[in-house]
Amino acid sequence: MRALSFSRACLAAAGLIAAIEAAQPAYAADTLSVYSIWPENYARPMFDAFEKASGINVKFIRFSSGEALARLIAEKSNPRVDVLFGGPVETFAAGIKENIFEPYKPPSFGLLQPRFKHPDGYWTAIADDPLVFMSNRVFLAEHKLKAPSSWDDLLDPAYRNMLQMADARTSGTAVTRIFSILEVNGRDEEKAFGFMKKLRQNVQVYTKSGGGGTLPVGLGQAGAGIFFIVDALETRNKGYDIEISFPREGIGSSAEAVALVNGAHNPDGARKLIDFATSPAMQSLFAPHKINFVPAHPEVQTEAGLAAILKDAHIVPIDENFAGANRKRLVDRWVEEVLNAKQ
Repeated sequence: MRALSFSRACLAAAGLIAAIEAAQPAYAADTLSVYSIWPENYARPMFDAFEKASGINVKFIRFSSGEALARLIAEKSNPRVDVLFGGPVETFAAGIKENIFEPYKPPSFGLLQPRFKHPDGYWTAIADDPLVFMSNRVFLAEHKLKAPSSWDDLLDPAYRNMLQMADARTSGTAVTRIFSILEVNGRDEEKAFGFMKKLRQNVQVYTKSGGGGTLPVGLGQAGAGIFFIVDALETRNKGYDIEISFPREGIGSSAEAVALVNGAHNPDGARKLIDFATSPAMQSLFAPHKINFVPAHPEVQTEAGLAAILKDAHIVPIDENFAGANRKRLVDRWVEEVLNAKQ
């Protein structure tokens, strides 16, 4: 999808939506419609395994979290999908306020840590995904820099116009970044936004999707950025010379969730998908498919290489209730004071 022009991408998405709508009148028990916030290369292996195990065909469209949330809100009087799959939990927390989810507690619910489930079952986590700093090693060497180990390191003049990170209007990665900065600043909004305004001077571009800046950093078109670890490690696994680091003050981690859409046309099939997604059966597939999520289910071990990277990182879980209650206000403030700030 990233290789398509914007107009062609829109047409492709429209075609997929039309396909889902065409399938809906029958509301077949063997067909499920899904919005996936995970990209196709993460979601498709999971849905393939579910289809094989259940006999239920999954039709899905991939959107960034902001787009998926906006669509579900716009469609809530006549839902087009049965499940929202993947994406940062603060997106789901915001959706609860809009009455777009129906509570459901899958069999794994009681085994999960409290931060991996909504107490009433409006969403359940399927993975954890910390943010990281990702830097191009050639850029670091040319500028005689070490990989950033503090948020303030990103304010170095060497990074002027050389950082890429996501746009909070469309990306859950960006929303998690904003809440990370708030948390490490003790939720002092003036201090946090003061930092983000300074950081803005070094940002080359804010990308539509959370992983949109990974390739430019890998290619050296940008020097560094802030991404979820799953996207950063995928970039490294493709052979790009990048380095992953963590700020000593801490950096956020957001649970990735799944939820039943209120008014789903195939609620039974939707619950079966949620059962599968929250179980070891699906989360055990992360490692063999080289998808570097941390499993939410306690019976599934984190892949050894990923666990080693995270061993000494100071990870700060994002409070989904605070994030859900303040998401829109803080994103609006970020747009006004940071994104649109005159440089």
